[in-house]
Amino acid sequence: MVGLLQDKVALITGGNKGLGRATALAMAREGAKVVVSARGEEAGHETVEAIRKKGGEAVFVRCDVTRPQEIEALVRATVETYGRLDCAFNNAGFEGSRFRIADLPVEVWDEVMDVNLKGVWLSMKYELPQMVKQGGGVIVNMSSNAGVVGSSFYAAYAASKWAVIGLTKAAALEYAKDGIRINAVCPAGTTTEMLNRIVAASPLSREAINARRPIGREGTPEEVAEPVVWLCSARSSYVNGSALLLDGAAVAR
Repeated sequence: MVGLLQDKVALITGGNKGLGRATALAMAREGAKVVVSARGEEAGHETVEAIRKKGGEAVFVRCDVTRPQEIEALVRATVETYGRLDCAFNNAGFEGSRFRIADLPVEVWDEVMDVNLKGVWLSMKYELPQMVKQGGGVIVNMSSNAGVVGSSFYAAYAASKWAVIGLTKAAALEYAKDGIRINAVCPAGTTTEMLNRIVAASPLSREAINARRPIGREGTPEEVAEPVVWLCSARSSYVNGSALLLDGAAVAR
């Protein structure tokens, strides 16, 4: 059976663990050649090895998405290795720390914005010219359900994720005629190291937090990965400029 991304070349930032790793594995399962990128090299190589053990094709390229020269080099390495760039999942992200707004340190605000917003913009800045040159491509940016509702005590994170949606929509409008589709995904709480840190900092227990969720549980990384694969495939060919909620009806309240 031909995979949804058969013979496509996929690039994932923050691909060494969590949602990024799950998506890398799903993309490889669907036939893509995957470039896994992150700052954490050991976990990145582990992701590549997991893909190869399942018969997939992948390489790891270290990259800090806040550094333009490193993202430029990442895209260049992708094209040098596999000849093109068909889809990109700009997933690298950081939640910051729990603060009320007036107590939020400037350095925390700057770090969150640098990774979550500037990192997505820089990724697209270097991915888009390659896709224009090829005549098309697909980009999926990581937002959050915190990008469509308020998120107390994580104002920098929420602001960055709202901005990612605006950036995604602007890019979709600008590049639609170039054959490039650009969408965002907006997960709610998903079982990752990031969520573990958020729960640990919360005055509520994990059980109490999950009891507030409409479906009573956290999402899994795979439940985010599968929609990302779909958005990168031809099956979503008319989906462009969207922010897809993956939140178990959390925002439906």
